[in-house]
Amino acid sequence: MSYSVDANLFLYASDSSNPYHARAAVFLKRCMANPELWYLTWPTLMAYLRISTHPSIFAHPLSPDEAMENVEKLLVLPHVRVLAETRDFWNRYRVLADATPVRGNLVPDAHVAALLKSHGIIRIFSNDRDFRKFPGLEVIDPLTDPNFGT
Repeated sequence: MSYSVDANLFLYASDSSNPYHARAAVFLKRCMANPELWYLTWPTLMAYLRISTHPSIFAHPLSPDEAMENVEKLLVLPHVRVLAETRDFWNRYRVLADATPVRGNLVPDAHVAALLKSHGIIRIFSNDRDFRKFPGLEVIDPLTDPNFGT
């Protein structure tokens, strides 16, 4: 079954001071080596670029070039696809927003959830519990799920 991965896993894997660093890095290496189709979203990739290079968030932020190289390592994989908004994106977003009050920090998560649903992707790996608020998404936390141990 195809899947998506949330920005927080990329961020943990890039931040050696994060307590989840080793586990996230192992999980992502497995994803990169596994030929199963893997979908990313531009909002996820842009969030990674924004946060990983931000000196107020990362103790040792990546340079813009380092962060972009990390993204490029994903984009060249033959089993990685990047999703974009479709004609029905806004309708999908509205359905999610009607089912779950969407405001503030939940807006980018709803954006990703609507993108995934627009493309028929229902599984996302994330440590962010907010994705569980959106009906129809299967959210798996590979950092705590024993099926994804290091």
